[in-house]
Amino acid sequence: MYDSKIAGKLLGQFESFLGRISPHFHKPVARFIGDMMYGIMAEKDVKLTSVVRALKEKITPKKVEDRLSRMLSSNGLERDLHDVIAAEGAAKVRRDTLIILDPSDVQKPYAKKMEHLAKVWDGSKGEVGDNLGYWGCMAVACESGGRRPIPLHFRLWSADSPGFVSENDEVESIVKTISKHTKKRGIYVYDRGGDNIEFYRFLLSSGLDFIVRLKERYVESWRRKVMCGELASQCRMLYREVVDFDHHGEERRVTIEFGVLPVRLPDIPDKLLHMVVVRGFGKQPMMLLTTLAQNTSREALWQVVEGYITRWRVEDTIRHVKQSYHLEDIRLFKYGKLKAMAAVVLATVYFSMVWIGNSEKHAVIARSIARMSFRIHGVPDFHFYAIADGASDVLKGHGGRWRGFDPSKAEKEGEASLFTFFGLNTG
Repeated sequence: MYDSKIAGKLLGQFESFLGRISPHFHKPVARFIGDMMYGIMAEKDVKLTSVVRALKEKITPKKVEDRLSRMLSSNGLERDLHDVIAAEGAAKVRRDTLIILDPSDVQKPYAKKMEHLAKVWDGSKGEVGDNLGYWGCMAVACESGGRRPIPLHFRLWSADSPGFVSENDEVESIVKTISKHTKKRGIYVYDRGGDNIEFYRFLLSSGLDFIVRLKERYVESWRRKVMCGELASQCRMLYREVVDFDHHGEERRVTIEFGVLPVRLPDIPDKLLHMVVVRGFGKQPMMLLTTLAQNTSREALWQVVEGYITRWRVEDTIRHVKQSYHLEDIRLFKYGKLKAMAAVVLATVYFSMVWIGNSEKHAVIARSIARMSFRIHGVPDFHFYAIADGASDVLKGHGGRWRGFDPSKAEKEGEASLFTFFGLNTG
């Protein structure tokens, strides 16, 4: 397939995607979203100056940048983009689909003028340190044992911003947005950060299934209150399994054993839960609190164990977003614009990873784009890096000048397709 033909097909699918989401926005906002997504894909960069360079408009770059900056303040842009992407992804979420919550941060150590910079995680210390930036969380859907995540939500926030309540409140808001569109389908998977009594109350009161990795805490089991670590040491291992997994970029093969115990949380004594205990990943047993594992069958327990292992397998998603689109180079002084930009990045990633990268219908385009990347960079193991690299090469090298998205044209084409579908004469 010739490069220009690949570019034409990619732009055609891009306009189809924009046509699908544009009815949820006013026409100027829909055009703006198209410009931003195109620029981010072409330049693999979220800086407005890079987006302006990709658009190649005839007016001065300063005027284009001012327009884009102004449109980032559009009322409801962040909320509406989160809603429309969650609604798109929700169609692919089944009852047993995992919805993985992956907390992260964007570090901005030198950006002194950006609004509401706050202290974020210091990986070297294993705690919140003196690094400045913004907290964030990405939610992705994935089938258990799979490696094809579907981005559902991505947001940034500051612990020092007006109206901030807590990280727990931010994550609950993400879950509310997703569960509204999935009709409560899916199993929410969270690391130790989810081991929070208020978060448990929220999930249980909302009727949502979950798998959360426990820290050391008191639980009740067999009418006694005991630390979960002590209880885990007494758990009888029922099954054994050999697993291969990629943990932080390192391929591992280990033999694990796992069992289960019924438990209750002292603060929520009316809810019977289960603690799946896994030995083999480290010196201490891994403890997973869940609404699942209602019986002791291998299948029931393996659903929980594999579900949590899958969380490790999709950690590359947030790394892909940061690296492929230079997220930590974001340069927006206003906090509201920063949050809106995160939502625009979500839409861009969804198009790249799901509309193109995960679609059987568009598999030929995806392979062709990946090969474009291979000729220059080599294709990494994580499929979506190749898609992002290839799309950038195609759009910059053979894509021609972007003429913008026309929501009115998309509406007419949509109406025409409906007439055709119902067998009506449009003449």
